[in-house]
Amino acid sequence: MLSIGEFSKICKVSTKTLRYYAEIGLILPSEINPENGYRYYALEQLETMLLIIRLKSYNFSLEEIKHIIESGEWNEEKLYVALTKKREEMEKQLQEQESRLYQLECDIAKLKNGNPIMSYLDDIDVELVEVPQMCLLSVRKMVPTDHFSDEYGVCFGRLSGRIRKENLTIANPPMVLFHSSEFSPFGLDTEFAIPVGEYVTGTRNFKAGLCLKTVVKGSYSMLSSVYAKQTKWAEQNGYECTGALFEVYVADPSEVAEEEELITEVYYPIRKI
Repeated sequence: MLSIGEFSKICKVSTKTLRYYAEIGLILPSEINPENGYRYYALEQLETMLLIIRLKSYNFSLEEIKHIIESGEWNEEKLYVALTKKREEMEKQLQEQESRLYQLECDIAKLKNGNPIMSYLDDIDVELVEVPQMCLLSVRKMVPTDHFSDEYGVCFGRLSGRIRKENLTIANPPMVLFHSSEFSPFGLDTEFAIPVGEYVTGTRNFKAGLCLKTVVKGSYSMLSSVYAKQTKWAEQNGYECTGALFEVYVADPSEVAEEEELITEVYYPIRKI
């Protein structure tokens, strides 16, 4: 048996942390002296503690680690799946960090050359287009911002399944319409849609009419800047927004290997004031 101090020293985890882990049921002392409350850990628990430390280094939450330990997933397929999923999350975070680093370097270069940091907005092109009427097969739901990628796959998978089942004709690339009047931490009123050539149960007519259009190549991190530029352009030229903003995914994000391959058309419905 090891005292809490010895256990703490070997694992390089503070006794305060060990007490907290016991409090949340992550790893309990093997024995507690009823007379003085001293805590003792079994030698076998060193392995459990080392697993906790390792999973924490992979950014698993304490709740996730507790689930892994309680469900006995050590050396099992579920643990392999959990680690693989975490690797994918870390790779995505790394890509996002690299993208932010590139953006930071561009901003530093602009400032070094005497250009305003927001001068990149001048490079965003806005054009007036007339969008023809379309027949949309769609799914509309409230979607939290951090769940958008998951919902994208689920909703378009569902729509594609129905298109195959009913032998419908895809008329244009998939699109997403944002019906919310404002950003909400509870989610955005989002419509995932695929234009089709046939009118069937569940389809609807969609006519955006006159729109501002911007083509974005690469990361979606630019989209907020595009909407800001379109809004400013509309105000300066005497137009107002008339409906849901929408994005058309010319390059399906589920089928591209690199962010640089993404092509997105951003539309801002307007009318003359």
